[in-house]
Amino acid sequence: MSTILSTEPLPRVFPDDKPLYEIVNGVKVELPPMSAYATTIASILIGELYAFVKGRSLGRALAETLFHLGLPVDRNRRPDVAFVSFQRWPKDKPQPEQDNAWDVVPNLAIEVTSPSDIADDLMQKIAEYFQAGVQMVWVVYPRSQVVQVFESLTSIRVLTRKDELDGGAVLPGFRLPLTNLFQERQNGAATQTDK
Repeated sequence: MSTILSTEPLPRVFPDDKPLYEIVNGVKVELPPMSAYATTIASILIGELYAFVKGRSLGRALAETLFHLGLPVDRNRRPDVAFVSFQRWPKDKPQPEQDNAWDVVPNLAIEVTSPSDIADDLMQKIAEYFQAGVQMVWVVYPRSQVVQVFESLTSIRVLTRKDELDGGAVLPGFRLPLTNLFQERQNGAATQTDK
């Protein structure tokens, strides 16, 4: 029996894929999809954070989770990666199972930028994170291989590929050399030369 393979290209979006969204002023706002490279960076970050917090029983590392920020304006935000400590949401307390936003503020919110991101929108989101009680925000720029570490809106460190990202007071002991996060780019293509 022979197998017939279709030559039809697969759709880029599958019918059961649901677009990700946030709630801004009571309105559902669809998020643009992340680039492939930004998705790779977010995956590395979630893997590193998950291993670190699980091994020390510190909390939960999460990807693309919708959080209710509890601000005077209606905001449900979805960082690309987040950390919620067991102090903010106890280990034995079940997480909500519905599609609704989780009513907890993460300790750490991480945004991984894509070319479609708008700077003003990103700054508004960072300000809202701090107003809601997020302790630290990392903004990762995959194309320029830079990470901005916000400890507040006025305390910002900029790290490059040669630096090491650390968890500060939020995740003491967490360290990630940025050469392990960013793939080396040569001639417009990304290659994983640094392990």
